[in-house]
Amino acid sequence: MGYPSALTAKRWGFQDALFGGKDLAFTQGYGSYVMENVLFKISFPAEFHAQTAVEAAIELHPKVRDRLDDIKEIVIETQEPGVRIIDKTGPLANPADRDHCIQYMTAIPLIFGRLVAADYEDEVACDPRVDALRAKMTVRENERFTRDYYDAEKRSIGNAVQVFFNDGSSTERVEVEYPIGHRKRRAEGIPLLVRKFEHSLKGKLSERQFTMLTSLCADQQRLEETQVDEFVALLVSP
Repeated sequence: MGYPSALTAKRWGFQDALFGGKDLAFTQGYGSYVMENVLFKISFPAEFHAQTAVEAAIELHPKVRDRLDDIKEIVIETQEPGVRIIDKTGPLANPADRDHCIQYMTAIPLIFGRLVAADYEDEVACDPRVDALRAKMTVRENERFTRDYYDAEKRSIGNAVQVFFNDGSSTERVEVEYPIGHRKRRAEGIPLLVRKFEHSLKGKLSERQFTMLTSLCADQQRLEETQVDEFVALLVSP
C-alpha cells in the first residue's frame, strides 16, 4: 500500500537511512489502536504528563490551603518523560514556559483549587506563593509509573503528590494513575467532553446550526452516513 520505495530505496529509503538496512517491523498489526487510545485533554489546560498531578493537587487543596506557610516539602512522583520534559526549576518566562513546568501546574491547584488557562498569565504567576511552593518541591521518577506509561495495554500517565509540614505531619499521598481523558476513564470523560464541545461552539454558530450539529453528533449512525461537505457546512458561520 502506498509507495514502498519510500521504505526500500537504497540509501535514502527509511530502512537504509534510519534502520541500518533492516526491514521495517511493527509491534502490532494495523488496526484501530491509536483511535481507541486517543487522549482527550478535558479537565485542565496542562501538558499531559502533569494532568494527573493537577488532579491530585486539587484533591489536596482543602487540606493545605490554610497551611501554605507551614509546608516544608512537596513530593511529586512522576514518570520518566515527566521528569525529562516538564521538571523545571528557576524563573519561568511566559505562559508557554509555565504550562510545561510540573511544579507550576501543581502549585496553582494546591493554592487555588483550580487550573484554568488564565492561571498561566502574569497576574497569577506573580503571586509570591507560587514560586514559594515551587521552591519546596521535589520531583522524582516513580519506576512503576514509567513502566505503566510505556505498557501498550495501560499507557497510564501516573503522578502522585504528597505534602509534608514543618511540624512533622503530612497529607496522605494522593496517586492518580489515569487522566480523565484516558481510555480507561471514558465513562467519566465523555459527558465532560461533550460539555466542552458544546461550550466551545455555543455562541459561535447560529442557534439552528448549533442544534443541528449537536443533534447530529449525538447520533452515531446518522453521523457516519453524513457526507463530509454537509458536516463541514454546519461548522461554517454565515
